[in-house]
This record gives sequence, structure tokens and C-alpha cells, in this order.
Amino acid sequence: MAEVMDRPGRVTDPVRHANDPELLTRVLRPYRAKNCEYLTSAEITVAGDPAEQGRLGAACTFEIPESCYIDDTGHFNAVEFNICFNQMFYYLVAKSVKERLTAPFSRWSMDDFWTRQLGEILITDFRSAFRTQMRGRHFHGEIDLVDVAEWDGSDIRDALVVIRTTCRYWDEHGGDSHGEVTAAILNPPPSGG
Repeated sequence: MAEVMDRPGRVTDPVRHANDPELLTRVLRPYRAKNCEYLTSAEITVAGDPAEQGRLGAACTFEIPESCYIDDTGHFNAVEFNICFNQMFYYLVAKSVKERLTAPFSRWSMDDFWTRQLGEILITDFRSAFRTQMRGRHFHGEIDLVDVAEWDGSDIRDALVVIRTTCRYWDEHGGDSHGEVTAAILNPPPSGG
């Protein structure tokens, strides 16, 4: 993430939030088996003014000692891409709630997040591309929130938060993949509280 201007002519460094092992453990709790917990650490970065939806992202590390669903294929595949995305996304949103990093999550409580983590967060558009084969044992990833839109609900549509993201993964052997994922959070807490 590049440096940003907070006032014309003044450059500021992004604010970094170190890995939070306790939060990560709680985020990964819904995964039934230990070999499904691929995300091992994540550092959150906020650039710009959070009140104006500053840029928010995470730099992550992953480890897949063995696949949680198939015999070893020898490479990182689309299912693992999706699982890793989910774990990055859940952690990024949870940390945003905990640290009050950006709207609308800065208005949520941790209970608001925990009650929505599984049943109310849906992927609505998922695109992935694999430029070069990755081995998928030890690798890195990153996620950036591109856009967050809120609807308060009306007679036509229920309340909704839509988040567009970009993500990518790479390893030390030149493996590289990337994607664009849109997620929706149904029934978000009311914007007034």
C-alpha cells in the first residue's frame, strides 16, 4: 500500500495493525478441522482518513500442510483460493470492527460481527485467475477493500452492505494468482447504532 496525502503536500504513512492471534483464533473457530485453518497471520493497513473510507487492506501469510478436502494435488487450486479469501475477509472485517477502522464496521460491536460471520456474509461475485502454478504449502496473500456501499433498507430492498475487494496470492517459487471478489453482508446493524 502506497503512502497517502492527508493534506495537500503532506505525505503520511499508513497505519498498521499487527497480527492479533486471539482475534485470529476466534475468526477461524467455525472451521471444523485444524487442517482447514490456512491463515496464520495478518497485518492490517489503513491509508487515508477512516471517516472517509480510507483504503483498508491486509498482508497475510498462509500454510496448507495438507488439503482439508482432497488428496494432495501438488498445487494451490480454486477451492483453496476461496477458503483463503474467506479467512482473510473475515479477519479483515473483524479487525475493522474491533479497532473501529472504517465505516460501517466502526459502528458495529464484536457481537454484531460474530452473529453475522457465517449466515449473513455471502460471496456474490467471485473471479480468480492463476497466472503461474503455486505449490500452496507456505505462501502469502493480500486483500484490499476497493469499495464499501451501504443500503439502510426500504420497502424495496432490505438493509445490506456490499464490499468489493481485490486479492492475490504468491509464493517464493514464482507462483501467482489474483482475484476480484464481491461480498454482501445481509441484515447489518442499523446505521444509527
